[in-house]
Amino acid sequence: MSKTRRAIIALSLAAALLPPAAKAGREHDYDRARRAVERGEALALAEILTKVRADLGGEVVGVEFERKRERWIYEFKVIDPAGRLWEVYVDAATATILKREGH
Repeated sequence: MSKTRRAIIALSLAAALLPPAAKAGREHDYDRARRAVERGEALALAEILTKVRADLGGEVVGVEFERKRERWIYEFKVIDPAGRLWEVYVDAATATILKREGH
């Protein structure tokens, strides 16, 4: 089994074992994103992914939606081909990649 596949499986298992409060937070992200899209403050996740998927550098294994410094941000968790985890921050209004952090 490849390193990337093991990492994806591990992240999936970890997400399945999250406490209910953490899962509720993800549902809250969905509601905030939906409202921001309806108000025209953010692009829908599907549209963002269409624009940035090739530039993310790997497989998306998680997404968060949050407000930082007066703008909406999609935070993607990405596993690169070498199995390394990255956080990629994307401006939700413009689909501009703002920052990458490796772990």
